Amino acid sequence: MNQVKCLGKVYLVGAGPGDPGLITLKGKVLLEQADVVIHDALVSPSILTMINPNAEKINAGKRRDRHSLEQTETTQLLIEKAKTHAVVVRLKGGDPFVFGRGGEEMEDLVQAGVPVEIVPGVTSGIAAPAYAGIPLTHRNYSSSVTFVTGHEAVGKYRPEVNWQAIAQGSETIVVYMGVHNLQNIIKELIASGRLPETPIALIQWGTCREQKELIGTLENIVEQVEATGFEAPAIAIIGNVVNLHQILGNRE
Repeated sequence: MNQVKCLGKVYLVGAGPGDPGLITLKGKVLLEQADVVIHDALVSPSILTMINPNAEKINAGKRRDRHSLEQTETTQLLIEKAKTHAVVVRLKGGDPFVFGRGGEEMEDLVQAGVPVEIVPGVTSGIAAPAYAGIPLTHRNYSSSVTFVTGHEAVGKYRPEVNWQAIAQGSETIVVYMGVHNLQNIIKELIASGRLPETPIALIQWGTCREQKELIGTLENIVEQVEATGFEAPAIAIIGNVVNLHQILGNRE
């Protein structure tokens, strides 16, 4: 990739999972100073109100089967904006480096010679369970946790994830983007040794006012999803820590 002459710098900023109180102070300051903000679809409206009112705002969000911009177009747009603007913010839901393609975007920017800085954010895999009263680790329940993507490749089940190793290697499993492929994921986990009665929680719109939880077991959660019409965006937490939701959840 050819090196480009830049006026400014690109900041890959994590917006957090939705609650505006969870964005970092550094991220908020950058939004207030930004000349251009290129944001994802899942960034909450309350966080978008923090953006400098004079800044150019561009929606580059990706939802299932609906892309405002392709990934290559987003990266090229960042490069172009950095040529003419001092502060360019790429605002991503959660943390840019946790299933957010931040590493890919940063790699392309570095190769193009564009100054770039990462500003981490709170990832939904930690925040949503916390808001639901589900600690990912607990001395009496779990001393290990694995984060994994449940999103399938186009038109087929994603084969890259080693569900057998995950099922046997971690007491708590957090699955991002797994609702659409939940039946296949559960089948793989049970085949790999997870008990059908293992607790599972699905959390939709984590940390937002609309947050909802669906609690079940590996053997009955799919039936519950179908009966309730539960939909993405949501994450899944699998393991005995889910039982703590009965004690720690729904507290004011």
